[in-house]
Amino acid sequence: MHETGMVPVFYHPDLDVCKDILKACYDGGVRVFEFTNRGDFAHELFGALVKYANKELPGMILGAGTVYDAGTASLFIQLGANFIVSPVVKEDMAVTCNRRKILWAPGCGSLTEMSRAEELGAEIVKMFPGFVLGPAFVAAAKGPCPWTSIMPTGGVEPTRASLTEWFKAGVACVGIGSQLFPKAVIAAKDYAKVTAVCAEALSIIREVRAQA
Repeated sequence: MHETGMVPVFYHPDLDVCKDILKACYDGGVRVFEFTNRGDFAHELFGALVKYANKELPGMILGAGTVYDAGTASLFIQLGANFIVSPVVKEDMAVTCNRRKILWAPGCGSLTEMSRAEELGAEIVKMFPGFVLGPAFVAAAKGPCPWTSIMPTGGVEPTRASLTEWFKAGVACVGIGSQLFPKAVIAAKDYAKVTAVCAEALSIIREVRAQA
């Protein structure tokens, strides 16, 4: 997450589409990918995706997102999740992930929640919803807590203007979902477009960091 600066966030009920999207992101330089627990049998799709990545996409780190409780976290860890992302802070999830040395990124909307998450062992916190809090919140939070690693999700666009604003504010990385995968692009199976957008976004992030 710190090295590349970007985590695509994706869910689709069709396994073939999931594989194609994952491959497209990989070809664009992505090495950390969050598959969200957003539909029926999402865990089965995730398990198949992990096996595919292990065989075909060396170096790809796969995690599960939209996980609300310790039981679900355990299920995804058993299926090969390298990290767990949650929209909320729950202590039982922290214990489950820490016991297995699996990175846990809980969703936080205040400095108090971020501090509590770090007390529970979170090395990076998911700032959610990003479009509500904005880059100004990141800059303000990093003032008293410069050690906090923040990953906003929601409200981040794979554009020079958006990425520059977020990274100059002090984020460790960003989570990007629908902006990377417009419905029209998926419907057209234009996976080359996904690869190009990912590559461009990662290039912008490297440039912005180099200027910091």
